[in-house]
Amino acid sequence: MTTTENQKKPFPVAPLKIVYLNGSQEMAKAVDNSLVKSRKSLMSSFANVIPGYVEPSYIANAHYYRYGTGEGKVVLEDSVRGSDLFIIGDVTNYSVTYKVCGRINHMSPDNYFQDLKRAISAASGQAHRITVILPFLYESRQHRRSGRESLDCALALKELADYGVSNIITFDAHDPRVSDAIPLVSFDNFMPTYQFLKALLKAVPDLEFDKNHFMVISPDEGATDRAVYFSNILGADMGMFYKRRDYSRIVNGKNPIVAHEFLGDTVEGKDCVIIDDMIASGGSMLDVCKQIKARGARRVFICTTFGLFTEGIKKFDEYYEQGMFTKLITTNLTYRPPELLRREYYIQADMFDYMARIIDTLNHDQSMVAVKNTTSKITNKLSEIMKDLTEPSEETEIPNA
Repeated sequence: MTTTENQKKPFPVAPLKIVYLNGSQEMAKAVDNSLVKSRKSLMSSFANVIPGYVEPSYIANAHYYRYGTGEGKVVLEDSVRGSDLFIIGDVTNYSVTYKVCGRINHMSPDNYFQDLKRAISAASGQAHRITVILPFLYESRQHRRSGRESLDCALALKELADYGVSNIITFDAHDPRVSDAIPLVSFDNFMPTYQFLKALLKAVPDLEFDKNHFMVISPDEGATDRAVYFSNILGADMGMFYKRRDYSRIVNGKNPIVAHEFLGDTVEGKDCVIIDDMIASGGSMLDVCKQIKARGARRVFICTTFGLFTEGIKKFDEYYEQGMFTKLITTNLTYRPPELLRREYYIQADMFDYMARIIDTLNHDQSMVAVKNTTSKITNKLSEIMKDLTEPSEETEIPNA
């Protein structure tokens, strides 16, 4: 992580503190370690000038309790008075459990959001500023209303604003325009494109990014912007699938997909990367893989920010064995089942150093533009990478963001 820009403005807004929700220990501790290492190596000269700037850890311990009825409370064990408080939470981690009347329940996004509000409440207005980091934005798929239905994401954001949250940070929001619900609260949406490219090149160094050998695929209309950006920055072609639905009936709350129709140039003999914000059940993504391979694609790579795998990974195992895709890349921003981490086709795009840089920049009250926009960094390095790819003796890897 680079903090050179922050050296120009060494004084932070307030002493940094991090609180994490249940199930987000790995993420928070990795971010904390990155911050500790960075500040020790680059900013130690300010240690005597700014009390609390260089610390062995920035984590404030919080405990999440449940009564026998399932009701909960949060207790902050460490003081956060006057601090720049960052609350980190993965609302998709279903592996965390609690008891209700003796029965085991798994934590749901609703449970985590309640705990988030409890953590804010436990700070009791003592923090100088509160920033909430939800990598997977709570209720982000219920971002707009059609007919008589709830508008959950907008209501959740408004509730956080009413609780006094100053900044909300998320990654690859399903529709970042939902921030219009809180126009007076800072809302930053970061994309993992740089980390995808790094992970992909490290795992598959023989990729050729040109129109004859590579194509970026959008699996549906909603992912078009991501695919357009990725294809433009790589100088590759782009194709798009659109979902033909049966609007005469509703299954599980939505109109079922009848078929995926493809728009774009031929994929025959090309490496194709499918880029999207999330894998839920994975049915649509796997169907797209199957159709691309049926059209003669050489290799298929899946890049998705959030791998939720709500129906397990058995289907992915089957499709991999059939050669329908070569590699599956997700970030480590959400919980992933342990069996996925052991699969030979799985690649992790590490986002923790990037998140630490975001926190460090915001703590110094610096502009987030340089952190958010990685286009210049990618384009400046891409020519070097392509040159290295022609020299087998040299390692191909992009430096950390």
